[in-house]
Amino acid sequence: MVTESERNPGMELNLSWALGKKVNRSAVERRTASLPTRRSVKKVWQAAWLLRALTCIDLTTLAGDDSPGRVRRLCAKARQPLRPDLIKALGAEEMNITTGAVCVYPSMVPYAVEALDGTNIPVASVATGFPSGLTPFPQRIVEVKQAVADGAKEIDIVITRHYVLTGNWPALYDEIKEFRVACGDAHMKTILGVGDLATLEQIYQASMVAMMAGSDFIKTSTGKEGVNATLNNSLVMVRAARDYFERTDIKVGFKPAGGIKTAKDAMAWQFLMKEELGNDWLKPDLFRFGASSLLTDIERQLSHYVTGRYAARHHMPIG
Repeated sequence: MVTESERNPGMELNLSWALGKKVNRSAVERRTASLPTRRSVKKVWQAAWLLRALTCIDLTTLAGDDSPGRVRRLCAKARQPLRPDLIKALGAEEMNITTGAVCVYPSMVPYAVEALDGTNIPVASVATGFPSGLTPFPQRIVEVKQAVADGAKEIDIVITRHYVLTGNWPALYDEIKEFRVACGDAHMKTILGVGDLATLEQIYQASMVAMMAGSDFIKTSTGKEGVNATLNNSLVMVRAARDYFERTDIKVGFKPAGGIKTAKDAMAWQFLMKEELGNDWLKPDLFRFGASSLLTDIERQLSHYVTGRYAARHHMPIG
C-alpha cells in the first residue's frame, strides 16, 4: 500500500521541545502493563483487527544468506499474505489485502521491485550502514541514493547512536536532515536503535530531533540489538509523535521492529496506537510492524477463527 500521508517537511532544530520533557519510568511501566488487559477483543472483532495488522506489516528479510529467490518468494507472500480459502471464508475477497511493504537490503531492491511490479506494494530498503550506522558518511549517502535509484519507495535509515549518548543533538539533526535530502521522494523511516540508548528520556529526545529533521516515520530498532521493540520504549516514542503533531499538525508514522512475533503482540501494539494516537495511526501510511515471522502466526490465528482448530505451523505458507 503506497503511503498517502502528507510528508513531514521538518523544521528548525528546537532543543526546548526535545529536552523539556521528563519521562517517569514507573508511570510508563504501569501504562504499558495495562494495555494487553484493557480490551477484550474476540471472534469476528479479533479477526478484523488481525486483518488490519496484516496490512501494516513490512514483510522483512535481512539475513546474510538473502538471495534473489528468497526475495521473490517473500514478495509473492506480500502479494497474497493469506491462503485463498481463508480469504474466502473471511469474506475478504474484495479487500485486496496485501502487506504494507517488503523490506530488504539495498542489493536486493531490484529483485523486489521486479517481483512487485504491477502492485501498490512499496519496496523498503535499509540503508546508511545498517545495522550499526558506522560506515563513512559519504558511503551512507551513496547507499541511500542507490536504493532510491533502484526503485525503493521507502528508506529505513540508521542514526549514529553515539550522537544521542553524548547529547550531540545538532550533529544528529544535521545527519538525519542530509539523509532526508538523499531520500528524495522516498519516505524516510529513522531507526533509533533504542536498545542501544541509555534512558527513556534519550529515546524521547532522539525521537523529537528525528522528527524535526524531517523523518516520515520513527522506528524502534534494527532488529539486531539485544533489546528491540518493547511497549515501554514504544510508548515513549508514540508520545513524542503525539507531542510533535500537537505542535506542528504534522502526523509522523511509527514502526516497532524486532521481537514482534505473535498475533497477541500485534494486538497490543495496535491498542497502543489507537489509545495514544487514534484511528489514523492504525493504517499502513502511519503504522508498520517490522517483522518476518509475525505474518505466520496471524494467519494461523485467522485459520483457527475460520475452522475452530489450530493448524500445524508447517501448513502456513511462509515467505
